[in-house]
Amino acid sequence: MKFFTEVEIPGFPAKIDYSSKIIMMGSCFAEEIGAKLQKLKFNIDINPFGILYNPVSIANSLKILIKKRMFKPGDLYFKDGLWFSFSHHGRFSSEDRDKALEQINSRIEAGAENIRNADYLFLTFGTAWVYELNSTGQVVSNCHKVPAGEFRRYRLPEPEISEVYRDVLDELWEINPNLKVVFTVSPIRHWKDGAVENQVSKATLLLAINNIIGNYGNNQCNYFPSYEIVMDELRDYRYYAADMLHLSDVAINLIWKKFEQALIHEESQNISEEILKIQKAVEHRPVNMKTPEFKKFITNGLLKVNNLLEKHPYLNLKLEKDYFEEQIRNL
Repeated sequence: MKFFTEVEIPGFPAKIDYSSKIIMMGSCFAEEIGAKLQKLKFNIDINPFGILYNPVSIANSLKILIKKRMFKPGDLYFKDGLWFSFSHHGRFSSEDRDKALEQINSRIEAGAENIRNADYLFLTFGTAWVYELNSTGQVVSNCHKVPAGEFRRYRLPEPEISEVYRDVLDELWEINPNLKVVFTVSPIRHWKDGAVENQVSKATLLLAINNIIGNYGNNQCNYFPSYEIVMDELRDYRYYAADMLHLSDVAINLIWKKFEQALIHEESQNISEEILKIQKAVEHRPVNMKTPEFKKFITNGLLKVNNLLEKHPYLNLKLEKDYFEEQIRNL
């Protein structure tokens, strides 16, 4: 007997392997899953504009990458001692204008190259609520603590989201016809709008994604039900962090396992298990590093790295290999 409602995950026509090039953009949930792929040595670019919450900001960022539009000094704003861009997360802000520009443009340059060669693009929508800058009409990616009076705040209507993505996806497939797009909705609730408005916002995102996928079909677009997994399978506060809104590590790991099983090729899952064993060996810290047992442990670790690289030379295990070699030299 099952004691929870299980969310059925549809089969995906193609699965990720270690040759796949991946881009993830969107909310902090995209960063959580992206970080797991990155740790396992997949070829991934995570949020070249930083964390983005609403679908229009994500679409605008994609258009910048498609056109490879570099930012100029006039594109930046200055407040509280920092230069920043309304198209970027605060991680790109700097006291030095030239440094901020360099950070922004280097990521655009890399992201523009990656989007042209990517096999998978994952887009995670967080909220349908947006802030539009009064002076320019731009839907901003981050308010950067600029006073609320400088913005018009409103909830995107579903048809507007669908129309924006009809345009941007067509542009994407012009430069990368083989790109697979996977949508998700972040399960993290935006509670400051209240329970009802949060649900309306999420419903708007879900309806828009459903319409977008309906327009293009499952060969080009798919949906991974992270939101539904949390709402139905994990509807218990033990799966939440202390703020009762963000997810706990346990919840993220459970979603990751479902993501892995649904979207990652079985052979690549086996490789991932070997990489995890190697990384655990790197993280191991013995009481005494001068014992024969530790020497054997380190030697075996290096052997595992070399064996894995011999079978899969495209893997990037430089950090792990350097660690074991350095430890052997120091024995």
